[in-house]
Amino acid sequence: MRWLVGWSSTAARALGAETAGATGYDGETLRPVGSHLLWGDPDPLWAVGDWRPDEVRVVHADAQNRIAVLGICGASDEELRRGLFTARGGALRHLTAWPGSYTAVVQAGRRITVCGDLAGARPVFHAPWEGGTAYATAALPLADLTEANLDFGHLAALLAAPEVPAALRDTTPYEGVRRVAPGHALVLRAGARDIVGYEPVASLAVAAPPADPDRAVDAVRDALVEAVRVRLAAPRHVPGLDPGPVPGMGPAERRAARGMPVPGIGADLSGGPASGTLALLAAGLPGRPGTLLGHGTGAGERLLAVTFNDLAVGGREAEVERAGALAANPRLHHVVVTGAEDTLPYADLDGPLTDEPGPSLVTAARHRARLAAGSADHFTGHGARQVLDAHPARLADLLLDRKRRHLVRPVAALTRADGSVLVPARVYGAARRLSRTPYRTGLEALAERLMRRRFDEPKGPVGASLAALTWARPGPAARWLTGEALAEVSVLLQTGADRAAGGPGQRPGEFRARTVLARHAADLRVLEQAAEVRSQRLHAPFLDNQVVRACRDLPEALRVKPGARAAVLRTVLEGAGVTDLPPGWGTPSHASSAAAARTGLRLAADSLVDLFDTPLLADAGLVEARVVRKAVREAAAGEPLPLDGLADLVSLELWLGRLLSRRGTCWTGTPARARAVPAGIAPQRGALRAGARPS
Repeated sequence: MRWLVGWSSTAARALGAETAGATGYDGETLRPVGSHLLWGDPDPLWAVGDWRPDEVRVVHADAQNRIAVLGICGASDEELRRGLFTARGGALRHLTAWPGSYTAVVQAGRRITVCGDLAGARPVFHAPWEGGTAYATAALPLADLTEANLDFGHLAALLAAPEVPAALRDTTPYEGVRRVAPGHALVLRAGARDIVGYEPVASLAVAAPPADPDRAVDAVRDALVEAVRVRLAAPRHVPGLDPGPVPGMGPAERRAARGMPVPGIGADLSGGPASGTLALLAAGLPGRPGTLLGHGTGAGERLLAVTFNDLAVGGREAEVERAGALAANPRLHHVVVTGAEDTLPYADLDGPLTDEPGPSLVTAARHRARLAAGSADHFTGHGARQVLDAHPARLADLLLDRKRRHLVRPVAALTRADGSVLVPARVYGAARRLSRTPYRTGLEALAERLMRRRFDEPKGPVGASLAALTWARPGPAARWLTGEALAEVSVLLQTGADRAAGGPGQRPGEFRARTVLARHAADLRVLEQAAEVRSQRLHAPFLDNQVVRACRDLPEALRVKPGARAAVLRTVLEGAGVTDLPPGWGTPSHASSAAAARTGLRLAADSLVDLFDTPLLADAGLVEARVVRKAVREAAAGEPLPLDGLADLVSLELWLGRLLSRRGTCWTGTPARARAVPAGIAPQRGALRAGARPS
């Protein structure tokens, strides 16, 4: 893991790098373990973890005015300096408008500004400490610093309503540690904190001016190309030296066995449109896109393209075939990684402690098997579906803008999938109801559903779309929570409804799309930590700020067309000079992932039942062990239960076990007990009550 951490104190101490940090126990200086000091007192900032030299830049205007940028940022030092001067006047949006994925921290006197991103893949956290405020890009260091206990109200909301901001609020799994919402920045003035948004808010009273589809797609192309180019322009990294030959193993096998990625740049090539677009863009842009000569790959400057072929579960043969056709490009070096039963979901549940829980913990070993054959810098297509596709609730947005005719094509596609002539009336009626439903009413309806345990939803594609045509809906794991946990989340929603009389300031479709994106970005962050390969960096250009902005400007009428994502990415490739795509490119495929999850669950059913023999979730009052064990057995037997809900339960149980079994802390200058959740989980009823207080 890599993060930055610092604090803003109320009292100014003597400035100096040698004295940065507070005085801890026994007079020892309190500072993060494995840290590199970026600037010192009175408001110090550290970079923690295995940051590369080119990933950390600090530009000074003078001793009290400076900017630090951590990550991949396409701005020059002069642009950073201009951004620093502009930020001193209070303008912040430009700090997030450079290509790449990064976190910017500006110090102007005693004012500290930390900018989060739009998607939520690079979050910012803060907590009160020593009369001031500590901040970080990870929650666990702040929990260690403040000896925070678990926030059971947040954990309950994470299971009951994971995509509802009114339930999650700004909380984290650690009590007292808060999260800055995507699209906002944390501003500290001598210890006092403020949260400010840097994105303009569109008016709900007046429809947005019609956008030109061609210009909007061109903007997406330009943003994606620039996101890929800025990563190609970064220095190449060679991970560690190969200790030497192993009998019967070539260089590639030795690297994979030792967990070392291939030097240079590579990309996923699943056969889908998102990963294929990034691989072809990276291979086709000028420069040296791929692996380095002289480092044992034999691939020269070709881009390393990695395809995962699951031999345990069928259904992806067409995608693998398309990936092979794409890899015929002479600038690609194709590697196929095969997976057996040991790479199925739930097969290997051992792994490192992540900053937060996430459903990807049950598939981390599966992803690690693929990434181990990847490059030191590896492109992934994560986030493309969330930023390009139309959430079903966007049909209500079209009605609000009086664009009924654009509902014809998506409704016709649903009608063909279902085969019923009643589909158009059902979908139109649901969209019309949502367009006329206030946000507050939507929250109250969800609170009522949780209290009455109404979780049954229509089946099939049409049913999923109808269920999504609402302001808020229960999470897939909500049906297995205790009545007390659901009641606590219901109270949170009622409180949120009382505070949200004016609504969220967005149309329902746009609002739901942003919450889904934030959920996906948070889980991708968990996946990066859980499946991390040493010396490897995963790049998700679709989650870059500028790409997210360009995708948000796509017209609703373009988004809702069936196959819109593939059409937009095809246009992006054509604009970059790539026109020879295999037949069927862009065809959606979800069945293989669901089949792999069900097969993995069936094979691991006994170990999962043992996991929930005496679960920590039951000690916390969130579930009853026998209920979860019964659900695991039924799902393994083929009952139509929501598998993603079971993944949420299993991943949270795994995360709690890893958190409570860890030793040590993120800080020096503290005794061993000074870490998050020092007392563990005490089995008791009413454990949620302390964590469910409104913030």
